Amino acid sequence: MADFKTHITASTILGIGYGTAAHFKFGVPPGHCMIAGALCSVAGMLPDLDSKTGIPQREMLCFVSVLVPMLMIFRLQELGLTAEQMVFVAGVSYVVIRFGVGELFKRFTKHRGMWHSIPAAGVAAMATYLVCFSPDTSIRIFKAWAVFIGFILHLLLDELYSVDLMGRRLKKSWGTALKFFGNNQFANISTYAKLGILAFMIANDGTFMESCREHGFCQHADGEHEHEHSISDHLPALKPEYLQGLFERTEQPVRR
Repeated sequence: MADFKTHITASTILGIGYGTAAHFKFGVPPGHCMIAGALCSVAGMLPDLDSKTGIPQREMLCFVSVLVPMLMIFRLQELGLTAEQMVFVAGVSYVVIRFGVGELFKRFTKHRGMWHSIPAAGVAAMATYLVCFSPDTSIRIFKAWAVFIGFILHLLLDELYSVDLMGRRLKKSWGTALKFFGNNQFANISTYAKLGILAFMIANDGTFMESCREHGFCQHADGEHEHEHSISDHLPALKPEYLQGLFERTEQPVRR
């Protein structure tokens, strides 16, 4: 089985190549290419979230719990949340992912189980599609594919490292990564159920956002924001009393 350094190095190189090719070949904006490359790099370690101990799970949970709220900013803006509300949602998301999701992985997964599978790569990619909100569907698909190929690269490396070329034999771990079904039927059903739920959410994502607009959750009018607030709108005026005279003098016309 490949180690942490091998996985993260390979997925990072793949991510750089993926983003670079998308920009120069298809004209994808650099910002989206950089995000996709970073997502591919991170996805190269996602399968090891089922590791009970060690660096992979601890580091990946921390990173994902920070990354997901950042990627959700555009959706939260579309929902019309204020800056304070977005900070609150980001904080809640961090706690839920870092401790809630992390605990679920510890309790209900085992290493090289169904989270190490091709359907799990689909789950990660579809979740990315939902998190990375954009009015341009092709950009969302572009980023979702970045996660999918990074995830699959991890599985492929695990399988390659299961081959003992020197001893000309296959290790016991052979076939436990690139698979569609595992030995645990409950895990199989759960994984494919997640795929179905995510597919349903993706199919109805536009309807959900439209419903939010109709019920007043979004601050839109005629397709545009009714209220545009900048950070300076929430800050006190930076004009102390002892400087008022200075401002008044500078505002007076210069006499010649």
